[in-house]
Amino acid sequence: MKILVVGSGGREHALVWKLRQSPRVTEVFCAPGNAGIAQGATCVPLAATDVLGLAAFAKKEGIGLTVIGPEAPLTEGIVDHFQQEGLRVFGPGKLAAQLEGSKVFMKALLKKYGIPSAQYEVFDQRDQAVAYLDRLTMPVVVKADGLAAGKGVIVAQTKAEATAAIDCIMTERAFGTAGDRVVIEEFLAGEEASFLAFTDGTTVLPLPSSQDHKAIFDNDRGPNTGGMGAYSPAPVVTPALHEQVMAEVMLPTVRAMAAEGHPYKGILYAGLMIKDGRAKVLEFNCRFGDPEAQPLLMRLKTDLVEVVEAAIDGRLDTIRLAIDPRPTVCVVMAAGGYPGSYEKGKIISGIAAAEEVEGVQVFHAGTAAQDGKVVTAGGRVLGVTAIAETLAAAIAKAYEAVGRISWDGCQYRKDIGQKALRRQ
Repeated sequence: MKILVVGSGGREHALVWKLRQSPRVTEVFCAPGNAGIAQGATCVPLAATDVLGLAAFAKKEGIGLTVIGPEAPLTEGIVDHFQQEGLRVFGPGKLAAQLEGSKVFMKALLKKYGIPSAQYEVFDQRDQAVAYLDRLTMPVVVKADGLAAGKGVIVAQTKAEATAAIDCIMTERAFGTAGDRVVIEEFLAGEEASFLAFTDGTTVLPLPSSQDHKAIFDNDRGPNTGGMGAYSPAPVVTPALHEQVMAEVMLPTVRAMAAEGHPYKGILYAGLMIKDGRAKVLEFNCRFGDPEAQPLLMRLKTDLVEVVEAAIDGRLDTIRLAIDPRPTVCVVMAAGGYPGSYEKGKIISGIAAAEEVEGVQVFHAGTAAQDGKVVTAGGRVLGVTAIAETLAAAIAKAYEAVGRISWDGCQYRKDIGQKALRRQ
């Protein structure tokens, strides 16, 4: 079978890496891919949002299965178009992908079906949003309604910060049309975790727990990013909490989407806030997380092609996931200046030496090939991922490998996984 993976980040490199392990796969293509993906797949110069071009390529090349990595093509309806063209594709349709594409849609669904989340209000006028702040206790959370590459959520400690956040989104249009509406939410205290599951619209098959690190600097300081590292499992998700999330979040959400006429197939990713042993939903994503995909797919032992096909065909109840019991850790290495402005084209050295560390896989994100060398081509550049017998050993291996890689201005957090260690 020929496989097409759509996207160009660390998540897509991890997907290509995992799909290539299936004995059923003869060839893997990736559009548009990156320098690391090119070592294990044929990169195709098509943008992830070029829905018509991607479908035409899949038909011409005889692609047996397409796996969509990023959220943008999902919210633009790539799955619907592929299905209309008779192509097999993994991911939710356009209406189902509103769970991520519109925070207003998501919050309204959770409220209607009694799924635990923060209290909120929606505004499409800047002055009304600012006036509403007088009724609230700080801190609050201000969110752009649409997609903002993981950066459209601002935690405001004061009314002045909240007003600035509203102006950033609605007046300065920092996220374009994603800021036509804002959601203002109560601030939920606690510890975050990521809960990802495969679903075929009826059955929900959870992956192990994981935890992302959103802020750019150690100790969760600084602006939010697309994610600076992740590990799995996350001990904050206890067996009892796992049961609560399945019973009160995952299954009710899949049933709610079906009841609304938007049956959800694909990866359902709940971003959770956990306090006093209970979880509330912060957000939903309609695809694998990045960087959570890297440690999760490293632990998944089941053939990913088999799982994906079962989800597409509505027979996920026949699948049992085999999971490596060993913990995994991913440390993201980013360009200097990220998540603000940063330079591209910096020559990266040491990747091969890093992969010589036992149990380490370096997943490329923002990289490109240039004159026979690998250079930086994005904000998040590499996801250095390690597996070991203990979490402490996995952290040590990941950072040993990180220490072998360098380029001018690279930055990374030094505390990935420390929250988990404190819980042991």
